[in-house]
Amino acid sequence: MIRLVLLALLALLAAAPARAQRQMVAAAHPLAAEAGMAMLRAGGTALDAAIAAQAMLAVAEPQASGLGGGALLLHWDAGRRHLSAWDGRETAPAAAGPDLFLRDGRPMGFHEAALGGRAVGVPGAMRMLEAAHRALGRLPWPQLFAPAIAAAEAGVPVSPRLAGLIAAEAGRLERDPAARAVFLPEGRPLAEGAALRNPDLAATLRAVADAGADALHRGPIAEDIAAAVQAEPNPGLMTVADLEGYAPRERSPVCGPYRIWTICGFPPPSSGGVTVLQAMTILAHQDMASLAPGRADSPIRALDAAHLLGEAGRIAFADRNLYLADADQVPVPLRGLLDPAYLLLRAQLLDRDRAGLPKPGNPPWGGGAPLASQPPQPEHGTSHLSILDAAGNAVAMTTTIEDVFGARRMARGMLLNNELTDFSFLPEQDGRPVANRVGPGKRPRSSMSPTIVFDRAGEPVAVLGSAGGTRIIGHVVQALVAMLDWDMAPQEAVALPRIGAANATLELEAETAAAELAPALQARGFPIAIRSMTSGLHAIRIRRGAAGVTLEGGADPRRDGAVLAE
Repeated sequence: MIRLVLLALLALLAAAPARAQRQMVAAAHPLAAEAGMAMLRAGGTALDAAIAAQAMLAVAEPQASGLGGGALLLHWDAGRRHLSAWDGRETAPAAAGPDLFLRDGRPMGFHEAALGGRAVGVPGAMRMLEAAHRALGRLPWPQLFAPAIAAAEAGVPVSPRLAGLIAAEAGRLERDPAARAVFLPEGRPLAEGAALRNPDLAATLRAVADAGADALHRGPIAEDIAAAVQAEPNPGLMTVADLEGYAPRERSPVCGPYRIWTICGFPPPSSGGVTVLQAMTILAHQDMASLAPGRADSPIRALDAAHLLGEAGRIAFADRNLYLADADQVPVPLRGLLDPAYLLLRAQLLDRDRAGLPKPGNPPWGGGAPLASQPPQPEHGTSHLSILDAAGNAVAMTTTIEDVFGARRMARGMLLNNELTDFSFLPEQDGRPVANRVGPGKRPRSSMSPTIVFDRAGEPVAVLGSAGGTRIIGHVVQALVAMLDWDMAPQEAVALPRIGAANATLELEAETAAAELAPALQARGFPIAIRSMTSGLHAIRIRRGAAGVTLEGGADPRRDGAVLAE
């Protein structure tokens, strides 16, 4: 009976309208959107709603985020007219060094490093959300966890997407007894529509509700997390002292102009904010509006649009791979990378007819040793939610455990992350250090790109972000162009065939119109990869007119997301 009720609720929420006048939640699962909206209806803030939605995502979308991972959150305080950036990124254990992912002097394979405890970073999501709640929340902390606790105890229906992921990862999940008990009960992967129950997670959520984030970072739960990390095979280095010592950071967002708007994103340790701003500033020198889809010559326009999106992204990625890392531990020329004169020079590299060979630039530099670019390596996972409350406060939060099901190892009902694989496996090249090398207490570079766009009056007009590892940056850039230059509604923008740079490669979404552009783009000199993409974009657009404010929302059809509004 419970399963039938939950399935009916899923269908109802998925069909909810994406237009409203007061408040809106766009999240990667209908139950997460409902948990967030329940807090808004109870008089909570956008931050309250984000915490409730994150707790529910840990239950209903466990493969992507949860209590055992990290998150980056942008918050707009409408009353104080203040934008803040809250850093809950995981950190490397104190004992971790640059050789963490080397074996016999050579980089390990991705899954050789990611599975087990070696790549588990000290989780930061809950401590960050707790710190933000003290400053920005309104509802009592325990109230925010009640929906997720009930869902973890009763069970949530397994979506078709989650069922496919469990089946695909069954061989890895079954190696961990705790993960096997949750996802492969009776020795078989949970099927679509089955109830996913996690009583251990319910107990952990209840502990966090009662005692705050310290329930994860001190005492018996912290001891169990450290023990799970240190267990064979492939043990990690995290200790209880690492968990006790974790501290979130409040940082200054990075912002830059784009035509009549100002785009704001997350600073290092994320590379997302800077790389999105660089790509958008390069595109600002192009007439992107003239390339809107749906015109009579749309194939030509689509080719030119893909060319520009690809080149702007590839140029920005070249700087990202050399300069961006945890600015608390590595000198990062942040002002130089966003300097208008420097970006004007970078924009001159874009040739509308041929793909170039993008190399890092020379931004105004504040010192530090010469660096080596980080070689491309896999980045995966994450989830994103966008929220606007009735008072005009906004949250864009991207949250992650990295790869699908993280380290495929559980503690107290939580999947542990494998975030340390976001560090460079190679600590140096040709005698020069890689900025994003492993270091004790260091935050691995991220591609998460929570973004808020403002108009000339300083009012928010768009709240967005995406899942997708390295591809997040290209997903967000394309969605921004679609909404700002092509005036698309958010649902149209997030559903577009995905086109974007990932390092030096231009990636096109398989089995879409984007993939059909491959031969023409290759003829222009682009290195092309055609891939399936589960982007996980969730966006809100705020339009102001004589009749008042209208909110429009979009949930990526590639995932299980939903928009709730009123």
